Amino acid sequence: MNANPVDDTGLRARKKRARADAIVDAAQRLVLAHGFDAVTVEAIAEAAGISPRTFFNYFESKDDAVLGQGSFDLDAGFRGEFVAGGPTGRLTADLEVLAAALLGAVAGSDPHAPARVLELMQAEPRLLAHHFAWFERHKNQVEDLFTERHACRPLPTDPATCTMVVFFLVRAALDDWDAGGRHGDVTEHLPAALAKIAAVVNA
Repeated sequence: MNANPVDDTGLRARKKRARADAIVDAAQRLVLAHGFDAVTVEAIAEAAGISPRTFFNYFESKDDAVLGQGSFDLDAGFRGEFVAGGPTGRLTADLEVLAAALLGAVAGSDPHAPARVLELMQAEPRLLAHHFAWFERHKNQVEDLFTERHACRPLPTDPATCTMVVFFLVRAALDDWDAGGRHGDVTEHLPAALAKIAAVVNA
């Protein structure tokens, strides 16, 4: 089993992840200090020690950088494993793995990032719409993965429904983490979120 379904192997990938984290950190610090409208891509790039051109190699917009919403690139090995019926062989557990990958693409490697994102969305409500738009853009990628899996190992329901469950898990985990005081890793709340779904289904 690939412990990290997001493609993050090798020195080059680690350096890329570190630079993306540095951009997010700079963007969030600047916006929290000065407000969203007062911060430019150029200011973020300067604070992160990169050029504005390099900034756009990592994020499509200032909004994405402030929210820490980069690309959601699944490791090719994991994709093949998932399509074949893995990584655990149990659909519910595999849904949890995908949900964790989505959370990782948003939070990066900084455990404090989700808390800052919530603070920023509260201060700048327009970022909330952008936050949900990022997830919407990636729904098709996840649904395609389920469609491929369904062709190899039939799912108990349609790929679109499986996809909605994954995104519900992400939202439920974030809500539980927020309600619990925003401590620890958001992904630690995924099992509880999955248990709640099971409780409703089995009631």
